[in-house]
Amino acid sequence: MKRYPHPLIAKEGWPYLFVMTGFSLLVTWAAGLVFAAPLWIVTLFVLQFFRDPAREIPENRDAVLSPADGRIVAVEKVKDPYLDRDSIKVSVFMNVFNVHSNRSPVDGEVMKIWYFPGKFVNADLDKASLENERNALWIRTGKGDVTCVQVAGLIARRILCYAKEGQQLSRGERYGFIRFGSRVDVYLPLESRILVGIGDKVHATESILAELK
Repeated sequence: MKRYPHPLIAKEGWPYLFVMTGFSLLVTWAAGLVFAAPLWIVTLFVLQFFRDPAREIPENRDAVLSPADGRIVAVEKVKDPYLDRDSIKVSVFMNVFNVHSNRSPVDGEVMKIWYFPGKFVNADLDKASLENERNALWIRTGKGDVTCVQVAGLIARRILCYAKEGQQLSRGERYGFIRFGSRVDVYLPLESRILVGIGDKVHATESILAELK
């Protein structure tokens, strides 16, 4: 099933791409391609950073889908700091070459949203989950509660979340974006069946992190 109402280049990137393309064209016209080459390289980087390809949504309704592209850096039993419960945390680290569009891991209602200003330490470090700037969604499903947390990183300076309290999110639905390197933590019920391990590469929506029981 494919459900994707967004363009191939994320809407968040159009201002950056417009400015960089315009500046590159201007320098190319004024000074030549040799002098403009570094600017065109930056423009290509911006283009690849804000790419936002369509994704296939798995049919399994009990699946917890990856909310982001990247690499699994944590799978551990912890206390969910937002719902004050024992849980399993699965963390996805995004580097600057990953797609940074964030998508809902489950079907459910957004019960509450928390935003916390904070530090900008390397998002690959575990302490980033509680010390960095972050935005958390409490999503209630038919098989338990899921907490999905956008975490800013060393370079990331802007978390964008478009979800609202009371909103119904669908699996794979685009709800946010983090600019320039970051991480997403997913807190799951203890009885969830985890299907990924440390170091696994995952893709938003298409990769299954776990199954709710």
